Amino acid sequence: MTTPAQGNRIPDGAEYFCDNGKFGKHYVGDVRWFEWLQRTVARYGAERCLGAVAPDVPFDAAGTLAESLPWLARIRELGIPAAFAAQDGCDLLGVPWDAFDVLFIAGSTEWKTGPIAERLSREAKARGKWVHMGRVNSRHRLRIAEWFGCDSADGTYLAFGPDKNLGLLRGWLNELHHTPSLFGT
Repeated sequence: MTTPAQGNRIPDGAEYFCDNGKFGKHYVGDVRWFEWLQRTVARYGAERCLGAVAPDVPFDAAGTLAESLPWLARIRELGIPAAFAAQDGCDLLGVPWDAFDVLFIAGSTEWKTGPIAERLSREAKARGKWVHMGRVNSRHRLRIAEWFGCDSADGTYLAFGPDKNLGLLRGWLNELHHTPSLFGT
């Protein structure tokens, strides 16, 4: 996961996902974000990009629809998957399924781990879309993302104590891959 404010380098051969950075404190604005996105795709290649999140309004479904819709087609024109950030209440306004390729589960903690986000995740998978969950910073949240059928997840867990937390995160991932589900997915 990368954003304009991070300034990090994608390792050779690694896949990457572009967030817009609106959830953080340093959003660069729509125009500068899109210029950054164009440069990032040109530098690292469209074939390695898992998606780019259109500008959104955190926790605001109506605001996100208004912000995102004009950008989704422009993201696709770069040859990369366009991601739509699902926010609290988006199910009531209608999800623009045909306008995006990746459902990015955003929103409040309560919403993103609840039944509506689960239903939207499962519908996205049934429609053949990639599902990503943001702000996954615990084993519990990682298990929820897995249960919902998410293909990927991100969080800042490693940024805070990488020496200690990398081992813990590897343990969580190992558990996911070796612990059978009681419910079958």
